[in-house]
Amino acid sequence: MSTEKRNVKSRIVSAAWQLFYEKGYNGTTVDDIIALSGTSKGSFYYYFNTKDELLNTLSVILDDYYEELEMKMDSEMNSFDKLLYMNYEMHIMMERKISRDLLSSLYSTQLVTEGDNSLLDQNRRYYQLVTRIIEEGQNRGQISKDMPVSAITKYYAMCERALVSDWCMNKGSYSLSGYSRECMPIMMEHFRI
Repeated sequence: MSTEKRNVKSRIVSAAWQLFYEKGYNGTTVDDIIALSGTSKGSFYYYFNTKDELLNTLSVILDDYYEELEMKMDSEMNSFDKLLYMNYEMHIMMERKISRDLLSSLYSTQLVTEGDNSLLDQNRRYYQLVTRIIEEGQNRGQISKDMPVSAITKYYAMCERALVSDWCMNKGSYSLSGYSRECMPIMMEHFRI
């Protein structure tokens, strides 16, 4: 997909999720999304047949934010610390910009739907970024080589999902980012050198 097309689609997706958070899913119309994204009906319907299809774009929102985080990180930062930084910052963003109820619904649909499971798609920018950081950490002697990069990446992603799932099951009764800051280092400690 060309950069221009990806930018239009990303603007639509970003606008939709902002509105879902602010107005709720049912309170958001296609016209609201078009207006906020600064696109046209034709552009919207080129990428999506219905508003419902936007529910499957959570991975796009998350990947766009991971890309922002990557640009903010100091390239000299310890690779293990980069993983913890990304986890913490992502969970702050989720608390502030993604409705917990909508997030709970989306996670639950990922458990029961057949076919595409966009959150587990290994081609996502998220998985590519985590893999690069783990490889970098192993090359720098900051992350253990006891397990292959792919296995550590899978474990890291599982830990992130576990923290979000637990937060959703507890109805957001505590800070996701605070809990992540406390638990993620313990969950990943085996890999730190």
